[in-house]
Amino acid sequence: MTLKDRMQHDLTDAMKARDELRLASLRMALTAVTNEEVSGKQARVLSDDEVVAVVGREIKKRREAAHAFADAGRTDRADRELAEAEVLQSYLPAQLTDDELVELVRAAVQESGAAEPRQMGQVMKLLQPRVAGRAEGSRVAGEVKRQLSAG
Repeated sequence: MTLKDRMQHDLTDAMKARDELRLASLRMALTAVTNEEVSGKQARVLSDDEVVAVVGREIKKRREAAHAFADAGRTDRADRELAEAEVLQSYLPAQLTDDELVELVRAAVQESGAAEPRQMGQVMKLLQPRVAGRAEGSRVAGEVKRQLSAG
């Protein structure tokens, strides 16, 4: 069963259970997946990795919206956005621990030969496929910056 199939199955289960939060979260995510599939010159079916990337972007949108709502004093809406992000999080692979991330970054820094923060792009280029869906981009970038600044 593909990730998209699992999400569609869970959507049906959420309808039957009248789980409004899960239902709304999955509908938005599946709409984003469908939009990605039909964008471009020719429609296509996304691979699981591509679906993970779309779900990751949707989670990021929810977190950014929650932050904006919280800044505006709308804690009820911020809580809702965070709850939706949490539902979607369950469809991503297990997140990297801090130690795992440090090791991946260390290996990529050595492999790229980067020695200063200006060379961060080289390291990120190597890391992106290795951490896709398993760590938030800002977290990865922060660790790369820390290691390049310390080295």
